[in-house]
Amino acid sequence: MNALTGVPVDTGLAELEIELLLEALYQRFGFDYRSHERAILRRRLQDLARLHALPNLTRLQEQVLHAPGAALGVVRALAVQPAALFDRPDWARRQRSALADSLRPTALPKVWLPEVAGVGEAWTLAVLLAEEKLYGRTEVFATLSSDELLFEAREATLPATMLVEAQRGYEASGGTGRLADYFEVSDGRARLLPRLRERITWLQYCLVTDGSFNEFHAIVCCRALPDFGPVLRQRVLRLFRDSLALFGVLGIDRELAPGDAGAADYQPLFEDGAWYKRVR
Repeated sequence: MNALTGVPVDTGLAELEIELLLEALYQRFGFDYRSHERAILRRRLQDLARLHALPNLTRLQEQVLHAPGAALGVVRALAVQPAALFDRPDWARRQRSALADSLRPTALPKVWLPEVAGVGEAWTLAVLLAEEKLYGRTEVFATLSSDELLFEAREATLPATMLVEAQRGYEASGGTGRLADYFEVSDGRARLLPRLRERITWLQYCLVTDGSFNEFHAIVCCRALPDFGPVLRQRVLRLFRDSLALFGVLGIDRELAPGDAGAADYQPLFEDGAWYKRVR
């Protein structure tokens, strides 16, 4: 049942509307979400249509093609949602341990955050690496497929109140100081200290179409992978395998299945959790 019109939903028609909308987004603007997990796309697109009081996705497609800024609104809705600082303390604790042990022997480590969940995810990693005395010689590559979202991330600030809210998660991840010490605050807004920001390279990069662009000692992608359909997921796992140095570390959303691309080339770092070391 359509929540706005009260008319029963034709499932086949709804799927066709999604196909046409995604094709329009790709053909007109180059954003390719056609291989993403369909159930997730459907939910996000329907939520966006309801937010704008549109009766169906055909109307949303019309806006994408004809209304300035509408396409970016759809991309923002379909992209990985921005993360808060230290919003997953258990994950951050594992990340701290995995990266500290693996990157320490490397002279100039490179870490890749593909389709990063905004500055919240990138700055959480920066703080972890700084506390492990690794950040001064580590380069972090944070990539996004959208130029607009990339620009926003480069210029981003966060509400200063978020530092207080994130302190507990920071401590639960193994932090022993004050999270606020890693930030500069002005007019109620917080930004990572310049000496930490300068180690993050923000780049436009599309996991759907682009090939390997560097060799990395760690790749961390736990938030974007659940959005990918099965074919795209295997493509991305192959890309990660081809981009990861021998004995490099991979952190993903769930444990690898035996049939996953490159699964035989990894060794688990923990008894549970999706952290791996490439061993061949």
